[in-house]
This record gives sequence, C-alpha cells and structure tokens, in this order.
Amino acid sequence: MLAASTLIILTTLAGYALLCAIRPFAVCRKCSGTGLRNVRKGMKLCRRCHGTRYRLRAGRRLHHHARRLHHDGTRTRPTADKEHLPWQ
Repeated sequence: MLAASTLIILTTLAGYALLCAIRPFAVCRKCSGTGLRNVRKGMKLCRRCHGTRYRLRAGRRLHHHARRLHHDGTRTRPTADKEHLPWQ
C-alpha cells in the first residue's frame, strides 16, 4: 500500500515537472488571463501579472531559484591570486 501511494506521488511530481518544462507559464488566476482588473473607478492592470496575462508556475520558479543558487555558488574560473591546495 505504501509503495503504491509513493509511486502515485512520484508520478504526479514527474508529470508536474514535465509540465513546467514544456509550458512554464500559466494563465493568471487573479485576472483570469485578461490582464485587467475591474475596480470601482474603472479598469486597471492586474497587479499579479502586470498586464501580461500570464504567471510563472511555482515549479518553474523553484527551478529558476535552484539554478541561480547553483550558478552563484560555483566558480567560473580559478583565481590567480590564491595558491592552489593539493586537493584542488
């Protein structure tokens, strides 16, 4: 029973990751994809999507954050000032 539920969860996560890779943007939920919000005095641009009508999916946002964190934490080239240790 535990293995079946784990398999279902992993399949769902793999499907969502594939969806985020293929279609990183989804329709804005606040304005329903119109880009405009109806307020008392008239129409204004949606604050959530800034009028673009689309938002970045949560999984894709997590992917961008992890990629940026990895990029910031790795050295692109060795520095010439420092001496190299034997294990480097």
